[in-house]
Amino acid sequence: MPLWLEPLERLVEAGGAILVVIALVAMLLFSLALERVWYFRITYRRARRQLIDRWTARPDHLSWSALTLREAWTRALIARLRRPLPWLKLLVALCPLLGLLGTVTGMIAVFDSLALSDTSQARSMADGVARATLPTLTGMAVAVVGLLFTSRLEQIIRREDQRLHDRLARAVEESHA
Repeated sequence: MPLWLEPLERLVEAGGAILVVIALVAMLLFSLALERVWYFRITYRRARRQLIDRWTARPDHLSWSALTLREAWTRALIARLRRPLPWLKLLVALCPLLGLLGTVTGMIAVFDSLALSDTSQARSMADGVARATLPTLTGMAVAVVGLLFTSRLEQIIRREDQRLHDRLARAVEESHA
């Protein structure tokens, strides 16, 4: 094994197989987060500009059907921005549960090894408990960072929903001026 992977190998040995699962969930969570940043900065802004151009190109902006169409267009665009939120929330909620699973399986291993040994060594028990709690710490840390990103994304979506309505109204005013 390459030298630079040695600390990672020791971490997996210390935390068990559940730590690998938490790492995979974390990679998926942060990949979705990066995808959302990319989508917001590139794709969403282009789609927003196209929507504003399509709205201002319409001759009718005041009728009930025009306002309903505008609302449908904006909801569809915001829905695309909101699309991965349930998955992000699921992965955030899954991380602490996986950490708890790692702790429980680690504690079972600790008690099993203590039952097999003739002497009850406090030092080995403390070491086993420390190893068993590592997945919980990791799961909670990933969940906290994921929760921060998810709440920030929800805030951005709410702000963009309001801004999109404001921009559509301003674009119509500017085109009539």
